[in-house]
Amino acid sequence: MDVNLLLQEEVWNFMEQSRPEYVFHCAAVVGGIQANIQNPYKFLYDNLQIQNNVIEACCKRDWVKKALFLGSSCIYPKDYPNQPLREEYLLQAPVEPTNEGYAIAKIAGLKMCEYANKQFGNKFISLMPCNLYGPGDDFHPQKSHVLSATVRKVIEAKKNNTPIDIWGSGKPRREFLYIDDLIDCMIWSMDCLTADSFLNVGTGEDISVLELTKMVCDLVDYHPRFVHDISKPDGMLVKRLDVQKINTLGWEAKTPFIDGLKNTIEYYRETYK
Repeated sequence: MDVNLLLQEEVWNFMEQSRPEYVFHCAAVVGGIQANIQNPYKFLYDNLQIQNNVIEACCKRDWVKKALFLGSSCIYPKDYPNQPLREEYLLQAPVEPTNEGYAIAKIAGLKMCEYANKQFGNKFISLMPCNLYGPGDDFHPQKSHVLSATVRKVIEAKKNNTPIDIWGSGKPRREFLYIDDLIDCMIWSMDCLTADSFLNVGTGEDISVLELTKMVCDLVDYHPRFVHDISKPDGMLVKRLDVQKINTLGWEAKTPFIDGLKNTIEYYRETYK
């Protein structure tokens, strides 16, 4: 059943018809730096509308036993001096301007869940994952995130025997979580977690954009010249999550990065022949 989550009536009708006991709220308007810069209003408005409708419907339906809200690591302050980023760093400083609209929406969502737990009883759990990747990702040249964009860029460059353009300096470091690990964490959370403010989800390890590009080049056996477009913004220089809390509670990521990257490259080659 297709549901327009921007429309409250459709969300409420769906909840009435399906009567779910457990709700995984993953829907969002997402994109990389370029998409966020070009559409800040849409990223704020649409995400607020979507999560407001879903969270409110879960609050007002007694048959919903537990609901999970999926946020993002972009909620944290820009270039915060203390790394890795711990949950208590939220709202300690301004977020990265290039994705401010999306970040504000996700902060509002996790706070709504927190307040709903206080006012209506503990029903919500919130997870803040780092950058996701894997089969099924969006490889669109303007809308994709850094890893999927890099995979497409390198494979296309090899096909055309051209240099590889790198957005910005290549120095920013990012943490990546394989999609199957996130799914595993979400199911584990429903089974094992009670209401909490929110928890980071990641691997606790990061890699620079330049290192990522070189790794993809090695895996596809292509070693071109790199061209840095320094007119483009880097975004946050470091964004690595402290995952000590969720690890202590019993969950850890399992997929080695090299294996997940190989699977992602293979998926792109098979899907975009």
